[in-house]
Amino acid sequence: MKRRTAHWAGAERREGRGGSAEGTTTEGSGESGAAAQPPQPPHWERRLRGKDLAAVHDVRAGLRALLARWGAPGRADTAELLVSELVTNALVHTDGGAVVTARLTGGPAASVKGRLRVEVRDFLARHPTLRAPAIGPQGRKGERGGAGEADVDTAATSGRGLLLVHALADGWGVRTHGVGKSVWFELDAQEP
Repeated sequence: MKRRTAHWAGAERREGRGGSAEGTTTEGSGESGAAAQPPQPPHWERRLRGKDLAAVHDVRAGLRALLARWGAPGRADTAELLVSELVTNALVHTDGGAVVTARLTGGPAASVKGRLRVEVRDFLARHPTLRAPAIGPQGRKGERGGAGEADVDTAATSGRGLLLVHALADGWGVRTHGVGKSVWFELDAQEP
């Protein structure tokens, strides 16, 4: 069985990232001016306005373009599903918009074989809650999934996004920022 990890780090507070324009994609180009720069890993970033749920489609399309040649069959589809869940959560449960960043790591072959890391940053400090599936007949409210887990209505049409992330990602977690947080997931190009 594949090992799933969740990382809830409250101590990590790195903010020094430069701003990119909406929907920016980079694929490291070799030289810039007189001095050669090391190739940058393939990267995509998009800033989203608060409550702009129509932007979920654009985020999926941007990620799809970044992952055009990446991974085993179905891996890019999994990444699209997971980013949709995280972006929707950020836009529905916060007011300040979000920033989505996707980066492939792994050297020169990153765009084909690299590890994907997607972060969805919002500006609300409250961490999301991983809800466990309810135990009991379908449609009953108030069943508990486990110690310390939130109540789940098995007939509800929402509330399962982090369960999908937990089940399908190779790693995921929440990183606290000075203002807000990033919920992230990682996928390897090949199914482990």
